[in-house]
Amino acid sequence: MTTAKDLFIIAMDLKRSVGQGDLSLALAGAELIDLIRAGAVAVDGDRIVPGGPPTLDDQFMGEAAAGLTRQAPYERIEDWLWRRGRDLSAAYQAALEKDGELKPQRSGRWSFGTERVEPADTPARRRAAARWKEKEPVLAALASVVGIDGAHSEEETGLDDEAVTTVVAAVHDAVMELEAVRQRRTIENTAFANLWRGP
Repeated sequence: MTTAKDLFIIAMDLKRSVGQGDLSLALAGAELIDLIRAGAVAVDGDRIVPGGPPTLDDQFMGEAAAGLTRQAPYERIEDWLWRRGRDLSAAYQAALEKDGELKPQRSGRWSFGTERVEPADTPARRRAAARWKEKEPVLAALASVVGIDGAHSEEETGLDDEAVTTVVAAVHDAVMELEAVRQRRTIENTAFANLWRGP
C-alpha cells in the first residue's frame, strides 16, 4: 500500500467530512511524496525533476510516474497537483472497491461520494490504522491539510525532508485555493438567486 491509499482509508475510517476535491489534491501530493522517496523524482525549487526509472508495483504510482513532464523547465508542483488530482479520489474509491478493500456500509448515514462504503477489515486497513496511530509525519501532515485531524499544527508535523515539506505546503496552498473558489461561487450563486428573487 502507498501513502495515498493509506490516506484514503483513514479518511473513510474516521468518517470525517472531506471534500472530494480536497482529498484528490492530498492524494496527488501523497503520490508525489512516495515518488520522491522511491527516487523517481526530485524537487528543485517548485519544480518536479524526474529521476531514474522507478520500480513501482502500484497501478496509481505507475500512472503518476508515467505522467511526469520529462523536459525542462519541468512542471511546477502546484500545476501537477491540479492535473494529477482531477477526480483522483473517485479513482481510488473504484480501485479499492474492486480490490475488496472497501465494502458497502452496513448502517449509519456516512456517505462517501455517491455510495456508502467503509474500509473492509483487511491487512491494508490495519496497516493504515497503525501508521495513523503512530502519527507517521507525512500521513498526519496530509490528513491535517484536508481537515481530517485538526490537532496537528504545521510546527508539529515532524517532517525532516525539505522536498516533502515543499510538497505538503503546495498541497495546503492548493486546498486553500480550492476553498476560495468554493466561497466565491457560493457568493455569486447567492447574489444571482437574490437578483431573480427581487426586492
